[in-house]
Order: sequence, then structure tokens, then C-alpha cells
Amino acid sequence: MLLVSMVMMDVSAIDQDQETSVPQYSGTVFDSESRDPLVFATVAVEGTHIATVSNSDGEFILKVPEQHAGKNLVVSFIGYEKKSIPLSALNAEGNDIPLDMTTVSLVEVSVFPSDPDLLIRAVMNRRDQNYLDVPTSKTAFYRETIKKGWSYVSLTEAVVDIYKHPYNSSRSDQAKLIIGRKSTDYGKIDTLVFRLQGGPVSALMLDIMKDPYTLFDEEMVDYYVFEMSNITRVDDRMLYVLSFKQKPDVNTPLFYGKLYVDTESLAITSASFNMNISNRSEAARMFIRRKPMGARVFPTETAYMVNYREQDGKWFFSYARAEISFRVNWRRKLFNTNYHTTMEMAVTDWEVTDDRPYRSSDRLKMNVIMEDAVQGFADDAFWGDYNVIEPEQPIENAIRKIQKSIED
Repeated sequence: MLLVSMVMMDVSAIDQDQETSVPQYSGTVFDSESRDPLVFATVAVEGTHIATVSNSDGEFILKVPEQHAGKNLVVSFIGYEKKSIPLSALNAEGNDIPLDMTTVSLVEVSVFPSDPDLLIRAVMNRRDQNYLDVPTSKTAFYRETIKKGWSYVSLTEAVVDIYKHPYNSSRSDQAKLIIGRKSTDYGKIDTLVFRLQGGPVSALMLDIMKDPYTLFDEEMVDYYVFEMSNITRVDDRMLYVLSFKQKPDVNTPLFYGKLYVDTESLAITSASFNMNISNRSEAARMFIRRKPMGARVFPTETAYMVNYREQDGKWFFSYARAEISFRVNWRRKLFNTNYHTTMEMAVTDWEVTDDRPYRSSDRLKMNVIMEDAVQGFADDAFWGDYNVIEPEQPIENAIRKIQKSIED
């Protein structure tokens, strides 16, 4: 799902500038009572396909073309009442958007499933009718970071085009690079370089309804235990919260987590899950493509999530994130080294398309290393009119250091 290569390499940087004239809005989404930030809240322009997500600080930034200035900004988060705000009522920056937590009474649910195994099979059987059944062209923002200890050592960002086949098609989705930038601080990496392999192609594989074998398909369902754990609400929809974990007698590393299922359509609207990595050697074989002699490398933590949005009764992929931590034990060295990798991709716009899939020479491959595919870092105007995910505070600090080094 997310492979990591460990190799020696050099770095070069090329600056690139883009101008932007599209109005943009930024702000923070948070809990109205605790004022805690709401992480990965959906921020969208009503009646359009323009959207983004809030970062781990609850912050967002969204560029909206002038022709949509009369529309509303809709902000939603699982377990909270959605909020609709006229764009005309927002400032360009500094918008505080508190959301109220919602409670759901069991009497609101007309049918409460008694057999979670039957529920998940019904979810899989309704995939073709619940999700987009036409090809679509999407624009997405992709970011990957690598930290050594507490310090960022690599940052790669890109805007990509995505060709999504219908959900009832077995053909793989495709991505191609539009624009990207990178920076790597090799002074902090010593002789070991972590590099993420797969980039946006790996992110697309987290679309568990398009590629159900990533998590579980109809056959793999038998390897899991499912349990109804809660009922919640998002966007005026009630959702079953279905917990799952692998059965005790299954030795292969599988997953555990939660699925959020719409009570009416039985569509999965969101999923958050982790891999069982208790078997270190087996888990290492699944993640590590290449490593240097004398190093024992194994994952210590994994976390995945995928979100979907709905329009006109059809659901579609909107956001994916993967986080994996690794520990490197060196032979004949006293101290270990810890690395943390993050990959995320948010669909910022899309449309139904009659175009053919991308040519092989244009599309990103499964073995792509995005750090090699993009150019060097640049200034804030780099992204032009494209929507991006607002960087978190530590990433912003890293960007400032990068920009300062460029200026110097």
C-alpha cells in the first residue's frame, strides 16, 4: 500500500513561479465548546466540485473563482452539525468557523442492523449503485513529508490530474503530474535516505470502494470480526459506525479500524484504520522495498483514512491520508533512528469526462518516487490558482527556512 525505499541520492533545486488572481479564503475549523481544532474537516463550495480539507491545526485555505462568489461555503465533520456560510460574509483570512457537536438518539434510526457481517456484505453489494458509474477527471493536491525524530527532512508537494474509472470497473485509476515542488535537508539524514514510493498512485489505492482488496473484498470479509460500535451524524446523514479487526486465528498482518456507513444508502462515507504490525518481520517485508546492509528496519505505527463526498446520490473519493512510523536499528550502533512518513491527497475539483485514459508516457507509475518527479522549491505564488491543503505549523516553519535559504 505504501512502500518505502532507502537509498543514497543527491538533490537539485529549480525555482518556478505561478501567479494567482483567484480570490481565496482561509480560516480555522474548531469545536464550538472546547475550541479544539477539527482535523480533516471537509470545506467545500456548495453546488460545485471545489473542496479541500482542514489540516491538523484545523486550518484551511480555499481558492474560489469569481463566478462562484454568490455561493455558500459548507463545512462538515463527522459527529458535528454542518455549517453553511455565504462566501460574501467571509474575510479573505482569519475566519473562525466553530461547529456544534451533534447527538443521535437510537429512536431516530428506523432499522438497527443486528448482524454486522450481513451489513458489510450489503455495503459491498451496493457499491455499483452507490458510487460514481461514469469516468471522471479530478484535480488533486498531494503532499508527502518525512521526519527524522522531530525534524522535517523532506517535503514534496504536487498538483496532479486523476483519471478515475467508474467504480464498477476493474481498471486501475491513473494520475499525472501537473506541477510540483520539493525540498530535502540531507544534512539531517546522515547516510540514510527514506524515500516514499508510489506517491499519488499509492494514495488512490486507499480508495477502498474502488480497490476493495486494499482493505477487504467479499472474500476477505471472512478474515475479520465486525461489530456495531456507535451511530453518529454528518451532513444531516445518520451513519452506522462499524468496527472491525482481524480474527485471532489469522496470522497475516491485516487491519483494524472503523467504517462509517450511511444508514439509508449503506454507502461507506469514511474509513479510518491501522495495520496490525505485531509481527514485525512480516510487516517489514510488506513495507520495505530496499534497505542498506547492517540496518534492521520495521514499522512501529500505521494509520490510514479515506473520505468520500456525495453529489446527486453518488459517492466519490475525496481525501486519503497515510501515516507510517519506522525504526531503524543499526548493527554495532548504540542508538536507534526513528522516521515518520505522511502522505495525503485531497481532490479539489472534478468533472465527468469523455476523455480517454492517460497515455502510458504521461501517467505516474506505481514505482514513482515523487521527489524525483518534481522540481525545486519556490515562493508562495508557486501554486497559482490551484487549491492546496493549508500546511501545518511545523511544515510552515520548514517552508520559511527553505525560503530563507533560497533568498540567502
